[in-house]
Amino acid sequence: MRRMQAITGIVATTLLLGGGSAFGTPRTTDATPSPTTTASTTTSPTPTPTTTTSPTPSPTTTTTTTVKHTLANAQRLLNGLGCDAGLVDGRAGTHTTAAIIRFQAANRLAQVGWMNSTTWNKLTATKKIACNRRPVPAYSGTGRRIVVDRTQNWIWLVRSDGTIKWQGGMIDNPTVWRSGTYRSGSDCGRPAHSRYGLDYSKTLRLDYFTRLVTGQCGVGFHRVPVYRTSGNQIHPDWYLGTNLKVSHGCMRVTMRTAQEITAFTAGSTRIVVKP
Repeated sequence: MRRMQAITGIVATTLLLGGGSAFGTPRTTDATPSPTTTASTTTSPTPTPTTTTSPTPSPTTTTTTTVKHTLANAQRLLNGLGCDAGLVDGRAGTHTTAAIIRFQAANRLAQVGWMNSTTWNKLTATKKIACNRRPVPAYSGTGRRIVVDRTQNWIWLVRSDGTIKWQGGMIDNPTVWRSGTYRSGSDCGRPAHSRYGLDYSKTLRLDYFTRLVTGQCGVGFHRVPVYRTSGNQIHPDWYLGTNLKVSHGCMRVTMRTAQEITAFTAGSTRIVVKP
């Protein structure tokens, strides 16, 4: 399962990033990106020099930018793409791992959680997808809807004309209920929305809860749960959009995303959940 793959990825990340290098397999070090082609100059017997150019490299599908292969540069590039690697300090940690996973998910790469050569090449390529500006997945229907992609751990609020009103990361639990098409609304006699929902233990507050009609009564979107005693979230927002954590069944999002979903689902709204 992708959740188990994520756990394997984070163990690998701890070993690799904690050892001072985030850019290699456990046994080898990735090659530094090829340098750009330069011209070599030869002098003819006459006073006038002539210039010869070394062979042109074979064309590739994407163009990479020559950037020194360091963790700090990776963090800087990830932040520039809205992936939220945190402070650019060249230090390995879970915050940077989460950013790498978000980038890998957005660009349809294996979500291993460490900067392998494939990920580095994509990160430094001319063409790549920003973490916070992803296209709506194909085959997710048409018209006004919310699209949830459990592989990317991402949510899109789509207007009737197909434009994106909002998008953001999430954490859910695909083992609790199946992917498919649902609607927002009341379920099991419970309201469609709740400004301050509570979990079953009554110890956590679920702000801006929007219910899905799944037949399981308590499934919906809400802000990352907050401890009622302290007001602190149970985990930071930067875990969202990754498979590093799992929910009890709901879709955890940021406060802003939860508010956007509540406003978007003022009436019963179609929810397309992709595996």
